[in-house]
Amino acid sequence: MDRSALRHEPEMCIVCEKLKHNGIHLYTSFICSDCEQEMVRTDTGDPRYSYFVRQLKAVQSPKCIHDQAY
Repeated sequence: MDRSALRHEPEMCIVCEKLKHNGIHLYTSFICSDCEQEMVRTDTGDPRYSYFVRQLKAVQSPKCIHDQAY
C-alpha cells in the first residue's frame, strides 16, 4: 500500500462510527475502507444491508448555489 495515501488524522466513519485513517469521502462524509469493502460485498438480502442504507442516509450532499439572474 502506498504510504502517501494514508491520512495523518483519523476521521469518524459514518457507518461504523469509529475513528479510522483510511477511507473515502462521499460529499462531506467519511466512510472507512473496511466499511466500504463490506458494503460492496454485502448482498441486498443480508440484514446488514438495511443497516448500511440507514447509515448512508446521514450523507449530506453539498448545496450548490446558482446565480438565478437571467
